[in-house]
Amino acid sequence: MLRFHFSAEDLARTRVAAAPHALWEIAASLHRFQTPAGRWAYAHWYRTARERLREAGLESAVRQLLLPLYPRASYWPDFLTPLEGAAGLEAGLKAILATPPAQVTAELAALARIRRVPPHLARLPEKGPRTELVSVLRAYHRAVIEPHEEWMHEGVHTERVRLARHSLDGGTEGLLSGLGPAVRWRHPRLEISTYPTELDIRLQGRGLLLIPSYFCWKGPVSLADPALPPVLAYSLHHEPPRPTAGSPSLEILLGRARARVLRATAAGATTTEAARRAGVTPATATHHTTALRDAGLITSHRHGNSVIHTLTLLGATMVSRNVREADG
Repeated sequence: MLRFHFSAEDLARTRVAAAPHALWEIAASLHRFQTPAGRWAYAHWYRTARERLREAGLESAVRQLLLPLYPRASYWPDFLTPLEGAAGLEAGLKAILATPPAQVTAELAALARIRRVPPHLARLPEKGPRTELVSVLRAYHRAVIEPHEEWMHEGVHTERVRLARHSLDGGTEGLLSGLGPAVRWRHPRLEISTYPTELDIRLQGRGLLLIPSYFCWKGPVSLADPALPPVLAYSLHHEPPRPTAGSPSLEILLGRARARVLRATAAGATTTEAARRAGVTPATATHHTTALRDAGLITSHRHGNSVIHTLTLLGATMVSRNVREADG
């Protein structure tokens, strides 16, 4: 069981990451190689990722360096997912290099208590081996994470819109109640009953950073050290990416009414709201949102008794381009 203990100040300081956290995504993606659980949701990524690692000559480094450091277990070193990674890959890698050697040594020792650690990893407190680790992480990200960044950013954008609805309806407590079936808000605690270890984190005015993760599958994850800045990485409410081949053409989608429905979802809208904004009946709006979703222009998620529609990156690009052309 993992419990976060909140004060009123912590509720005020709780926020949602604005973009994918590159280092948490690296960690979670490495876990996808270590289990068949949820592989159906990442089937397209899994097939191409193995091929890209082979083409980049990274198979050996992943097997000998990364997988032992990121086991799909109850613990892996906290220094591998620093808070600075929220500002981007390079900021996170710089933070890994700047981690005090004593912290790296202590966290490797903690890892060794739950599983065998290859002897060469014991040198990671030293600058040279850690520089090599950072180079491998950068190459791994370039090979298997970057090609899917559009899907990841789209997922985080959609999740922020979804959580904004919860926040508008119920404040921060409403937001915390909407993180999925694995997470339960019981004032003044946020609880994850399926967590593999018993851990209580008292936020003490620091707030909590929620990190929606594309590659995290089901079980939310936090840092092991309660003294570090509190974060919770959790699985996005997403559907797996689908090839665009065979999708209806944009010409079919850009009828007048359907285009109005598409624009109506730009800031997130229920079917009823989209119908009202587009000037069509709810039944017509349902028909159009189904077609738009099938074409990859919007994504839909249930919120209570309603379904909220938001633009995908493709849909947002299409709406933005239409606005620019109209202005021109």
